[in-house]
Amino acid sequence: MIKVLFIFGTRPEAIKLAPLIYELRRYQNEFSVSVCVTGQHREMLDQVLDFFQIKPDYDLKLMKQDQTLFDITSEGLKSIGSVLDAEHPDLVIVQGDTTTAFVGALAAFYKQIKVAHIEAGLRTYEKYSPFPEEINRVLVSHLADYHFAPTESAKKNLEKEGITKNVWVVGNTVIDALFLGLSIIRQETDQKYYDFFKGIDFTKKIILVTGHRRESFGEPFRNICNAIRQIAEQFPDVEIVYPVHFNPNVRQPVNEILGGHERIHLIEPLPYPHMIWLMEKCYLVLTDSGGIQEEAPSLHKPVLVMRDVTERMEGVNEGTAILVGTNKDIIVRDVSMLLSDSARYDKVGQSKNPYGNGESSSAICERLKLLS
Repeated sequence: MIKVLFIFGTRPEAIKLAPLIYELRRYQNEFSVSVCVTGQHREMLDQVLDFFQIKPDYDLKLMKQDQTLFDITSEGLKSIGSVLDAEHPDLVIVQGDTTTAFVGALAAFYKQIKVAHIEAGLRTYEKYSPFPEEINRVLVSHLADYHFAPTESAKKNLEKEGITKNVWVVGNTVIDALFLGLSIIRQETDQKYYDFFKGIDFTKKIILVTGHRRESFGEPFRNICNAIRQIAEQFPDVEIVYPVHFNPNVRQPVNEILGGHERIHLIEPLPYPHMIWLMEKCYLVLTDSGGIQEEAPSLHKPVLVMRDVTERMEGVNEGTAILVGTNKDIIVRDVSMLLSDSARYDKVGQSKNPYGNGESSSAICERLKLLS
């Protein structure tokens, strides 16, 4: 039996690891599964844990007001070290590129415990974009023993860095989570969600916006907001829904530029089930987020990526995503094209999702079984 410890701390990690936790727990004779959360996020993390009914065995409760990367790194490393001493796992599983993933892998390395990295090999080759995620994931790659890459491109990125052993292309578990989540909420009535989003006219084209990247703070973010407002004013048949991140660097320009428009709905960050329900109902997605670039194509929704570079170029190359950066005119131009040209919209929406088919957790599980 393999004793496995999952370590994660943010909402995206929880979403992407939930289906893998489910999968490994199906094989109780082969895996003993424990979960450690750092609480790098708090409320947003807890919502996901509740939805997927995952009860952590260890909760480090690291989140505090005005926490810095120094706080998360130093306190996380020490606290995870104590968990490893108590748990003695054979394998630590981390996901993605958060500071929790980095310190989890580093702590396991210090204890000479094997590390499996889920969603390995993403790269922009820009040190500070995204920050600190780009360097976090590079460091995790060189600490990990097993690398589960979502795409062939990610695998090639690892090969460029000399990482050629124990690398497998399995797709992205975020697609598994999406299908699992939708199967759960489809047991409920749509009316519950329509009531939650009261005030939004779903007979119109819904644009779902998410935006919070550190590297866009300041003028680039104001450009994004001005583009969104112009789109709302230019297209009366459009409703824009923007769950606004808690960071004041996001909230200040969003409220200043986008507040008060009758068809721009600035709402609190959404629980995961409400987010994927809204994604399924929307017309297109305007985002700088990572996971949604992978999820939306599985629902045949075009994605416009408001970043100058993305580590998820497979979607851009496949045609499921369009890289628009933070230039106001380009954002307005490309959104307008999708709103006005149905043939263009259909071409983007029907492109094949390069990030998998919802079977990634099963593929990872089968590979891990061979380690025993």
